[in-house]
Amino acid sequence: MPSLTIALFVSLFVCFANVNASPKFEELFQPYWAADHFSFDGEAVNMKLDNFSGAGFSSKSKYMFGKVNVQIKLVQGDSAGTVTAFYMSSEGAKHHEFDFEFLGNTTGEPYIVQTNVYVNGVGNREQRLNLWFDPTKDFHSYSILWNQRQVVFLVDETPIRVHTNLEHKGIPYPKDQAMGVYSSIWNADDWATQGGRVKTDWSHAPFVASYRGFEIDGCECPVTTASSDNAKRCANSGGWWDEPVLSELNVHQSHQLIWVRANHMIYDYCSDTARFPTVPLECEHHRH
Repeated sequence: MPSLTIALFVSLFVCFANVNASPKFEELFQPYWAADHFSFDGEAVNMKLDNFSGAGFSSKSKYMFGKVNVQIKLVQGDSAGTVTAFYMSSEGAKHHEFDFEFLGNTTGEPYIVQTNVYVNGVGNREQRLNLWFDPTKDFHSYSILWNQRQVVFLVDETPIRVHTNLEHKGIPYPKDQAMGVYSSIWNADDWATQGGRVKTDWSHAPFVASYRGFEIDGCECPVTTASSDNAKRCANSGGWWDEPVLSELNVHQSHQLIWVRANHMIYDYCSDTARFPTVPLECEHHRH
C-alpha cells in the first residue's frame, strides 16, 4: 500500500504529455457560461449569442507548452458587434494570454481576426488581419503552438503571427504559468465593428458559432500543482514541442508569414506610433 500511495502522490505532481488524435468536446471541455446556449450536432458544438446572453466553454485541464487546435465556422450573415474568441489564458493579475478574436462584420464585409499576447498581465500587442477566405462558409482550423522559444498563431496551419522568446534582451516571455483553453461569444458592439460605429442588430439573433475538431496535445498540469513545479517539469518533459526544429519557423513557414503580413495585415501595434512613440523592443527584433 505505501508504494501505491507514493505513486498516486507522484502522479498528482507530474505534468505529462497528453495526446488525443480526435477527442470529443466532452473529454476536453465543459461549458462555463450559459450552458443553455449550447447545442450539439454530431461532432459539432454550436454556441449562440442572443439578447439574453453570450456563452463560453473552457478546458477541464490546464497545460504548459504544446499545441491546441479547434475548427470553427464563424457567425454567418450580419454579425456586426459580435466577437467570437478562442484563446489560452492563465489566472490572476499577472496572467499570460494568447488570443484569437474574430470581430463581427456587416454583410459583405470581411471578417477581421485580431490576435493579442499578454505577458504578466500586460497586453496591448494587437495585430489585425483579413482572412483569405470566408470563415462563415465552412470550418477552418485555428491553432496555437507554444514552447519555450516561440508562440505561433496558425490558420489552416499557415502561421499568421509569431511571438518570440527574447528573454536575452530583458523582455519577459510566458513560460512559467499553466494555461486553460477557452472560447466564448459575446456582444462587444462598443468596439468590435468599425470601432464601435456599427452596432449589433438583434433582429439577426441568435448569432451562432460552430466548433469541431477539438485537439490538445501538450503538457497537462494538475491544478493541485504549484506553478513553479509545473514549469520545471513541463520544461523538462521531453515533449515533441521542444524539438529543436520547432524553435523557429522553417523556411516555408517564414515565407507564408511574410505573405500573410504583406497581403492581409491591416493593423500592427508595432507600427502604431500614436500609441507607442517608442517602438516596443520585441518589435525591433521582428523587423530584422
